[in-house]
Amino acid sequence: MPTKDEKNLTQVLDKIAKIDEPRRSVMQHVHEIILAAAPGLKPRIWYGMPAYALSASTPALVTLRSDERLNLALTEKAELRPAGGADGSLMPGAWYFEEIDEAAERRITEIVRAVAA
Repeated sequence: MPTKDEKNLTQVLDKIAKIDEPRRSVMQHVHEIILAAAPGLKPRIWYGMPAYALSASTPALVTLRSDERLNLALTEKAELRPAGGADGSLMPGAWYFEEIDEAAERRITEIVRAVAA
């Protein structure tokens, strides 16, 4: 019998599989980046979208959306920090993308690791 985590992962993969190409491949790639960056995060569906939390019973910290644009976002449960530099006290919480290059992959890895720490 599948565990709760296995069922949740299947639901996330099924959700991603329903997205039309070429977005499906991009979303699948970001899903894989998230899991590689923070293997302890548990995928699940949260408000109808793929999300990632520390456990099946804790709030989602990171979400993936495919609306007008593809979106990686932090939820209100993630610890947000001021960006500093030119952005000063602004706290980044969402990033839009259409494709993932090496620089975007590195940045997603940094974001996810910071949230999962």
